[in-house]
Amino acid sequence: MARYCYRCGRNIAKEPAIAGLEELLRTAPGILAITLFLAGCKVGPDYQRPPALGTNALPPAFSAPADGTNAAEWKPAAPAAHRLGGSWWQVFGDGELNGLETLAGVHNQEMAAAIARFDEARASVNVARADFFPQVEVDPSYTRQRASFNLPYNGAPAGVSPTYNTLSALLQAGWEADVWGRVRRQVESARAQLAAGSDDLQAVKLVVQAELAVDYFTLRALEAETDVLQRTIETYRRSLELTVNRRKGGIATDLDVSQAQTQLRTAEAALPVLRLQRARLLHAIAALCGQPAVGFALAPQAGPASDTAGGAAAAQPPTVPLALPSELLERRPDIAAAEQRMAGANAQIGVAQGAFYPHFRLNGLAGFESISASTWFDWPSRFWSVGPAVQLPLFTGGRIRAQLALSRAAYRETLAAYRQTVLSAFQEVEDQIAAQQLLEAQLRAETAALASAQQTLDIANNRYKSGLVTYLEVATAQTSALALERTVVQIRGDKLVAVVGLIKALGGGWE
Repeated sequence: MARYCYRCGRNIAKEPAIAGLEELLRTAPGILAITLFLAGCKVGPDYQRPPALGTNALPPAFSAPADGTNAAEWKPAAPAAHRLGGSWWQVFGDGELNGLETLAGVHNQEMAAAIARFDEARASVNVARADFFPQVEVDPSYTRQRASFNLPYNGAPAGVSPTYNTLSALLQAGWEADVWGRVRRQVESARAQLAAGSDDLQAVKLVVQAELAVDYFTLRALEAETDVLQRTIETYRRSLELTVNRRKGGIATDLDVSQAQTQLRTAEAALPVLRLQRARLLHAIAALCGQPAVGFALAPQAGPASDTAGGAAAAQPPTVPLALPSELLERRPDIAAAEQRMAGANAQIGVAQGAFYPHFRLNGLAGFESISASTWFDWPSRFWSVGPAVQLPLFTGGRIRAQLALSRAAYRETLAAYRQTVLSAFQEVEDQIAAQQLLEAQLRAETAALASAQQTLDIANNRYKSGLVTYLEVATAQTSALALERTVVQIRGDKLVAVVGLIKALGGGWE
């Protein structure tokens, strides 16, 4: 303010700071500068990654088996699903699997839906960013109306009811200054959702790829088990023929023949069960590859028919490294997506807090308006208005506070989901590491038992042919050997499935 000098009777010059501020406020550029300065504010908490397990300490390492394999120390992680392993299934060296995975990558409909969801998230970012810019729209209109006969019109008393046209062409513009960062928080949230959508896409790809590999190896194990059963049926059929001939010669009894027939028919009855399971897996693989189940087929996998483990299932799984680096879990897309959703929910807290503050808008309106088409766009028909507006909530019935509480609760929900995702990741890795060791131990034990069962069968056959025992002893030995041989085939298939599970748990392999 200006000060008055009582000596000279003149106004003393304004203080430089106050005079400059008043001059700034009298100019449109000054108002814009202040608005932009205030726009540097951004309410709401900035995102910080929380501890994955809250108050619980992270385990220092993976649980190491007795031989010390697969041990790994942990460090603070930075989820990075973009480093997801590539064509991880190629470590199995199976050309048929490689072709199926490529087919699924192109035609799988779950992946197609995930890509569409990612495109939705990308469009949502653009929707949120649109609030940074002025919104301009054109609104031409035409109306024909009649005034009431019983109401005054343009200052004239009642008793006149004119009918007239109104033609208008409006250009409206409005812009809200993002003073408190509400729009920036919305964009921040949308970008976090976009990143989560990208991670979700990678997660769907990994799940589909792993499910396809599991179904494929399970199907191959069923084929190997079917091969074992078919060869065993042929053996049972020859045993039945031998027993029938021995019965005709008076060496065997009717009981021996009946036991041989029962054994053969039981094995034959198990064959359709395996074929049904294979058919269902084949249809599931077709669906994963985006193909109709009708006419979909896989080429039989070559394998030595005499292989003890059943030919196709004798393929060895890839060797898992002795040590698995802990940062492999950083590539898990579900962890990365959960964190991005948490960041997006955190930004929504700022959006809710921004509702407590005034909104500053600059509105403009211009156009032409007339009652006659001939003078619609004449210069005198022009009109315009421009000016700022401030909107400040005074009473909303608790809606704004409830929305803030809602956004904070949503953040806590995503935080719990993130921590649970990390816990589940630890669980899956631990499960698969245990499976690697224990399935190998089981396979060694079952293989040794199978060797003993085959030796027992040879002895029983020789004793039966010598007439020392009945066929019951042969049937018992054959049944035991068949069960163990099928178990060995199943375990070898389980080992391949377990390797796939470990690859999936590590986010796409160990490379």
